[in-house]
Amino acid sequence: MSGFQAQLILLFLVSYVIGSIPFGLLLTALSGGGDIRKIGSGNIGATNVLRTGRRGLAAATLLLDALKGAAAVLIARFFFPGASEMTMAVATVAVVLGHCFPVWLGFRGGKGVATGLGTLWVLSWPVGLACCVIWLLVARLSRISSAGALAAFLLAPVLMVFLSGKPVSSPVPIATLLVSLLIWVRHAGNIGRLLTGREPRVTVDQAPPR
Repeated sequence: MSGFQAQLILLFLVSYVIGSIPFGLLLTALSGGGDIRKIGSGNIGATNVLRTGRRGLAAATLLLDALKGAAAVLIARFFFPGASEMTMAVATVAVVLGHCFPVWLGFRGGKGVATGLGTLWVLSWPVGLACCVIWLLVARLSRISSAGALAAFLLAPVLMVFLSGKPVSSPVPIATLLVSLLIWVRHAGNIGRLLTGREPRVTVDQAPPR
């Protein structure tokens, strides 16, 4: 194993651990709201935290989940020797995997939207901004949070190529595609409800991504 390969493995583990910090679970418990996994959908993300009736807590969860995505990519960029697109791509995938499948919660985590958006802001801020705008616009028009999230990550891989100028075959667009596919898979239940018209409609200020 080369030194660079060892660095990538270490980076993957570090990013996974960062991603698996369950801010929604921790904040809800510390505020006296109990176990978020026993509320609503049982998800640890901001949307389910909102079901506790605490918008501030949901907003804090959203922000912290996004920041941990950004932090993992920033660590890859500035603290790993030989930082490259590959290191940032590995961090991107690993941190979202950590959020979706945290080992200490039995691999039952969130859906990766906020954490994924956090990674996009560091990989290419125009892409991060565009995806946030898409999510907000679609959520506002449809009044469905998941529709906005799905639209944003449907377009994220395309935007990463056109707005960042990176070739399709380079690591960052590939990582963006992998994260987008993961987020879509994690929203399988939402997609089913959208297709049958059973997905709950909410106002935008009640609909932070999970």
